Amino acid sequence: MPTDFSVKPTLTGERVLLRPFADDDLPALAEILADPEVARLTGSPPGEGFEPARLRAWYGTRNSQPDRLDLAVVDRATGSCVGEVVLNEWDRANASCNFRTLIGPGGRDRGLGTEAVRLVVGYGFAHLGLHRVGLEVFAFNPRARRAYEKVGFVAEGTLRQVLRDGDDWVDATVMSILAPEWARHRGRPEG
Repeated sequence: MPTDFSVKPTLTGERVLLRPFADDDLPALAEILADPEVARLTGSPPGEGFEPARLRAWYGTRNSQPDRLDLAVVDRATGSCVGEVVLNEWDRANASCNFRTLIGPGGRDRGLGTEAVRLVVGYGFAHLGLHRVGLEVFAFNPRARRAYEKVGFVAEGTLRQVLRDGDDWVDATVMSILAPEWARHRGRPEG
């Protein structure tokens, strides 16, 4: 199956809608990216590079990228953009890519992130022909790790002291999910 990251789908779940970015998403994304918890959990410098022109330049080009898939996470109950999901760092020869996500304060603790992960990873296996999707999650982000585990990601190892957090160093867990695992449980290994 040929991989085609140039197609930017709309994926609909019970609670979330994943879709290409729209200009109307920029104010919500600016607010999400300015959130100190989002910055910390993603290992990003707080408030760096989120001025309107830079956001417009970045998100305005996401829908035309042929080697990655960036989608807005929309809360179906409110119609608001609450975050993003990304399949990137595509390795065509090995049918693998990296996954990353961020969910802002308005989308937390309601299962939106887990559903968004399940939808995009399922799309990656079913429509992009991926064999492996990998990620890294910081030790101080158990909420994200639990969402990944619910979808079937398996811990592979630890990157020791990979991020400076104030005066401390933080480990990251490397996790992945493989196409044969997905085929067995379709993102619901516990059920």
